[in-house]
Amino acid sequence: MISTPDPIANFTCGLDATLRVISGKWKPLVLYFLLQGPNRYGELKRAVRGVSDKVLIQQLKELEADGILRRTDYKEVPPRVDYSLTPLGHSLAQALAPLCTWGTENMAEVARVLAQREAWSAGKG
Repeated sequence: MISTPDPIANFTCGLDATLRVISGKWKPLVLYFLLQGPNRYGELKRAVRGVSDKVLIQQLKELEADGILRRTDYKEVPPRVDYSLTPLGHSLAQALAPLCTWGTENMAEVARVLAQREAWSAGKG
């Protein structure tokens, strides 16, 4: 009898499972903007400032492969494609909402601490 490994056993906890899906610098921001509603690629690119085309495309493909978002190609000329959250993606984006609230409420303090860290790092080098 061949036993198949339990995929759940690969995670140390629920947070580990979540982080494996949202790992990547830009994925949480993509989820945040898609929670507002479907977006075309150009809209996402403008919203997620600083991401390269290569990385955004890669992360969108990974999120699609993980069942978090849906890519809809309307087969039109010029091409029209949009991205939206699946039910699983919607629940994940909602789970991230408290982190957004925390960041908004603590933005000034976080900016202060990061500026201190940067100054400390610059003085070390």
